Amino acid sequence: MVLLIGFALFVCLVILFYRVTDAPKEAAAGSSGSAGAAGSANISGIGVAYISNGKLFYQPEGGALRQLHSPYIQEIEDRLARSNERNSWKKNTSFEVGAYGQMKQFGDAANGIRYTSAQFDQHQAILYFLSDQGIGGLFSFNLETGVETRIVHRQHLDLSDLNLNRETGKLVCTSSSKDSITNIATLDVQGNNLRELTGGDTADSAPSWCDDDSIVYQSAGLGRDSQGMIVALGHSTIQKLDLRSGKLDTVLDDANTDFLHPRVTSTGELLFIRRPYEVPQYSSGNILLDTVLFPFRLLRAVFHYLNFFSMMYSRKPLTGASGPAAQADVKAIILKGKRIDAEKALRSESMVAGVPSLVPASWQLVQRSRSGDDRVLASNVASYDITPAGQILYSNGRGVFLLGDDGRSTLVLKGDLVGDIIAR
Repeated sequence: MVLLIGFALFVCLVILFYRVTDAPKEAAAGSSGSAGAAGSANISGIGVAYISNGKLFYQPEGGALRQLHSPYIQEIEDRLARSNERNSWKKNTSFEVGAYGQMKQFGDAANGIRYTSAQFDQHQAILYFLSDQGIGGLFSFNLETGVETRIVHRQHLDLSDLNLNRETGKLVCTSSSKDSITNIATLDVQGNNLRELTGGDTADSAPSWCDDDSIVYQSAGLGRDSQGMIVALGHSTIQKLDLRSGKLDTVLDDANTDFLHPRVTSTGELLFIRRPYEVPQYSSGNILLDTVLFPFRLLRAVFHYLNFFSMMYSRKPLTGASGPAAQADVKAIILKGKRIDAEKALRSESMVAGVPSLVPASWQLVQRSRSGDDRVLASNVASYDITPAGQILYSNGRGVFLLGDDGRSTLVLKGDLVGDIIAR
């Protein structure tokens, strides 16, 4: 007992020492460097939206941050609520038992519909794409009246990365298929003339307009095994496609680097996110671990099989409690295709304008001039966008910042998880 108490005190002292010595490092990291330093630029006239965990949030100019609620989603939720009422008699019966002996959640109104992308138009509306397991739709929401218009809605339609050409009214976007291939596509704001521009066994995404006749986008190759399953994703390159001639040019390509989210400014400069490419690692360690754990996994499967029949016929589990519903690990999130340990990142990564970062400093926002010279504008960049006035807004995963002409960052808003941002 004495040894146990001593060990507990030792652990407490180590944690206290870590926090005391780590706090000055975080403070120094947050205040060092022009890109991460807090600025005082004028944020008047700045409106911004962002997507977080499939939800859409909007902060108007000079207004408060609020979540935008789609009337279509509300309609689906009301319909599910009425269905749950009709199925309430199934509670505490064998009809309530699902696979693996878990209880079906008839009272849960979660519908799985998520926002995949959004884009402000030239009027007072925001365009967004809603998707669930099998149906997708493009909608327009008037920010002044709250009226939602359904533009196109059909099965097996899965679009993201919307980018609007305000002059022509055309959208370029990412179109996803069931086999995990993503292609670049175009359509008009009326939802007509959907046409895929790219093909092949690749992941093409994040397109944007250079001008009316050309686009840039990121592209990565897919690695598959002998059964056709995807086992790896290659490094991301930046490609430029001429829509008239069909000519494709590689703009940036480095086997050790990912080039993401290309955008072309009104002055012809290229913006993109640059980060190190992580080569997939394969070792015999996983095979050994799977071999050791195989008997325990087999016993677990047998237990759940027997537990299912116990719940079905006697409505009593083999354990004292059926356990809570399975939930995703909120500590692990995905940003730009990479799994991020949020808890570790908030503890170790540097701050931007006093806001902790979810992505490392190696994720950089880079500007390439027409002559080919690169300049790092900011670090710890998870996403960014350009306002119609040419100003740059970017996110470190926990906040949105306005990048000043002096390279200093001014906080625009904070959020728990800021994904793709959309500047207005």
